[in-house]
Amino acid sequence: MAKDFFEQEEIDQIHQAIKDAENRTSGEIRLHLENHCKEDVLDRAAYLFEKLEMHKTELRNGVLFYLAIKDHQFAILGDAGINQKVPKGFWDEVRDHMREKFKAGEYLEALSEGIRMSGEKLKEHFPIKEDDQNELSDEISFGS
Repeated sequence: MAKDFFEQEEIDQIHQAIKDAENRTSGEIRLHLENHCKEDVLDRAAYLFEKLEMHKTELRNGVLFYLAIKDHQFAILGDAGINQKVPKGFWDEVRDHMREKFKAGEYLEALSEGIRMSGEKLKEHFPIKEDDQNELSDEISFGS
């Protein structure tokens, strides 16, 4: 099951990577893990993006990392506010970096580094504000 793919210590490390990234930006980062993706991976990520209400951030600056473990598929989806600001090809760069780590079986590193890269770019365009509030849960969500 997706929930059992990572050991608790690894989940804690991913959760910490999300917190560290969000401590420097008003952007919001989520991770969703499930076993299978029975449709186009970007369509599935878009569906989950809405289901997790990531489009409801004030600045439309949410990022979803989606991973279908058994199907070896993943996607990174940024909201409209981010996509207007990041350079063309940025998400491809993050995806390609993560793909190399995944191919080497380095799942924890792939996710942690992808989250860090996204957090750095979010920090450039959406610096943290003094009155910043965490608009979305930092917890990893799981599907079947």
